[in-house]
This record gives sequence, C-alpha cells and structure tokens, in this order.
Amino acid sequence: MSTGNCETQGVTSRRIRRSSVPTVSPTSPTQAPPVASALVARVRGFLEACEIDRNLSPLTIRQYDHYLNNLLGWLAREEPDVKDLPDLTTEVVRRYKLALARHVNEHTRRPLTRATQTYFLIAIRSMLRYWTLQGMEVLAPDRIELGKAASRSLKFLDADQLRRLLAAPDVNDARGLRDRAVLETFFSTGLRLAELARLDRDHINLKTREFGVIGKGRKPRVVFLSDAACHWLGRYLEARSDRWKPLFIRMKGKLDTTPGGP
Repeated sequence: MSTGNCETQGVTSRRIRRSSVPTVSPTSPTQAPPVASALVARVRGFLEACEIDRNLSPLTIRQYDHYLNNLLGWLAREEPDVKDLPDLTTEVVRRYKLALARHVNEHTRRPLTRATQTYFLIAIRSMLRYWTLQGMEVLAPDRIELGKAASRSLKFLDADQLRRLLAAPDVNDARGLRDRAVLETFFSTGLRLAELARLDRDHINLKTREFGVIGKGRKPRVVFLSDAACHWLGRYLEARSDRWKPLFIRMKGKLDTTPGGP
C-alpha cells in the first residue's frame, strides 16, 4: 500500500490507538458526541500507514494521532454532516481554523500559537494527501493554506562570548571535563541536543574524527570532530573509569552498574 507523503513533526513513545476515541477540544463540552465511523477508519488507516510503510517514530505518530482526533471531535460537535473525508470542504476547514485561532487554553489562558495551529493543519494535509494517492476524491491538500508563523530574530554569540562559554566548565574534575567535551562536540558537529544525548562511546571515532548519526526523519548523515573536540573528548574519556556505554553520563545519582553499561 502506498503511503503518500506523510509530513512529519515533530512525548513519550507508544503505538497508535486501535480505537480512535476523539480528544476533547478545548472549546467544547467535556463529553464529545460519537464520531462518524468512516472518519475514524480514515484516521486509523492513515496512522497505520505512517507506522508500517513509512516507519515513522512513535512520537510523530502520537502527534498526528492527537491532532487528527482533535479534528474528529470538533467535526462531531460542530459539523455532524461530515460523515467521511470527501465531505470535508474548504468552508469546513475554514471554520476549523477559526476555532483553533479562537481557542484559549483553560489553564494558561493563552491562545494557541500560530506554529501550533499550523501543526494541526499539517496533519490534515498529510492525511488528505495519503488518501488522494489511494484514489479517494478528497479536498486537495494544497487548498488548506498554512498561516505564516511570526518571524523570529536570531541571536548569535560573538567570538568572545563563545570563548567564555567554552571556558566556563571547571576542567579540573570529571564533571567539568564532561561539560567541556559536550560543548566542543556540540559546536563542532552541529548535532541536535537529542542526538548528542543518544551518543554511545562506540559511536565516535577520535582517529578518523568523523562518525555517523541517524537524525531527524531517521536519515543518516556524517558529522566531523574538530581538533578541540577530539582533545576534550579524549581527556574526558581518559578520566572515566566506568564501563557504561553512553558517551555523556550524569556525574551524580544512582546509575546502572551492570557490566557493559545500560
């Protein structure tokens, strides 16, 4: 079965729900009315395709699950005549976008950010694209316009600030050596924080000064270590007497002492 183009976004891991009970919209009553079974089946089929055929991460699938079940709950309450995906029109989507824009979180009393609203719409577009490729006549995904997110001004460290940051850890103890190695590796490789935290000792190669990582979207890539990163990684590893596998470990608290590491 072809999966189409499942847009990813990027919570704890779990598998998709087999009975898609709609989540309760923040603007709705506590109890949601029943959702049309055909819509439930469309969401479930899309999520299963993303899980099996595209092998997306449990996090991505959970996010899609949340966004799409929110849509199902809203449709059941506000648009009960929408029984299946072909019934979803640009006007219905417009009203849903309006509901998202007007939503205020009951705890923080803040509206959804433009970026969060976009995540809901991306999930809908991705599902429509999937079912279009399965031969179903549904609303064209590109008919759902994504709002422009507010522009962010990027701030950068100047050379002096970067030097002071790198020199901040006290390298006279193991914790300081670890922190310096973390900073040097981070700036040298451009790894994401989650990628850095997942590194094991046997992932890196100080001789070749390069190693592979599996990044966002499970795509492999090669990153490179600078002279400084190799130097501080070497000093940090020499200072460790444990056998734990993770490259960067906590220096306090109870750790797994099983031979070979956790």
